[in-house]
Amino acid sequence: MTEGVQPRGRAAGKRVLITGAARGMGRSHAVRLAEEGADLILIDICESLPGIEYPLSSPDDLAETARLVQKHNRRAITKIVDIRDSDAMTAAVDDGVQQLGGLDAAVANAGVLTAGTWDTTTPDDWRIVVDVNLIGTWNTCAAALPHMVEHGGSLVNISSAAAIKGTPLHIPYTASKLGVVGMSKALANELAAHNVRVNTVHPTGVATGMAPESLFALLGEKRPDLAPLFGNAMPVPLVETVDISNAVLYLVSDESRYVTGLEFKVDAGVTLK
Repeated sequence: MTEGVQPRGRAAGKRVLITGAARGMGRSHAVRLAEEGADLILIDICESLPGIEYPLSSPDDLAETARLVQKHNRRAITKIVDIRDSDAMTAAVDDGVQQLGGLDAAVANAGVLTAGTWDTTTPDDWRIVVDVNLIGTWNTCAAALPHMVEHGGSLVNISSAAAIKGTPLHIPYTASKLGVVGMSKALANELAAHNVRVNTVHPTGVATGMAPESLFALLGEKRPDLAPLFGNAMPVPLVETVDISNAVLYLVSDESRYVTGLEFKVDAGVTLK
């Protein structure tokens, strides 16, 4: 942050943790929050994972997110961490919070996706998806909460329209994202007395690199009958990352100060069909 520059905007002065921040939705959340005055702790694994067919981010990607945040005169502290490692997450968040002087919100955005019919889905598919999407989200919340319970804050956990609709052909993903909803609602009840709000965001398909080619092959060749389940009611095939980031901004900001336990759909109507 430039010396003497006072933050302005809907997230002015907020200190926010974001996972999966190196690219895609995570980068978009970081930039949108920085535009509105937030300082950021940016976490990403910055390496690809066995069993995930599309490439994940790199250290250069994370550095670019930080650069984009700093263009808005906001602070960006970067940490390369595997969110499945609870000890590493706690250490990284504690250090980032010490540098920023506190924490007001956390956005558990990191996630992975595998594709397959029920009879080709393997135990390894279940392990990596649940470990990242559900346990990793829990690890993010658990690392952030000690810094919030004294003064309140906002946890924003990125789920999916799949959790509401029961979207097929990626059953571990759908199950993990519904697990995030149950966890978030339980936390919302438990933490309300501490003025910590916990909400989930449910995107439809978003234009990012999270797109296994095998899923398109399944829909085009093996199970074309299921393709309509993936179609939005509104006339767009995908939404943009900023559409999700605007929802995140609202839930981080004081505009949503009495909003908790919400399942916030940004789904172009995909769950209406």
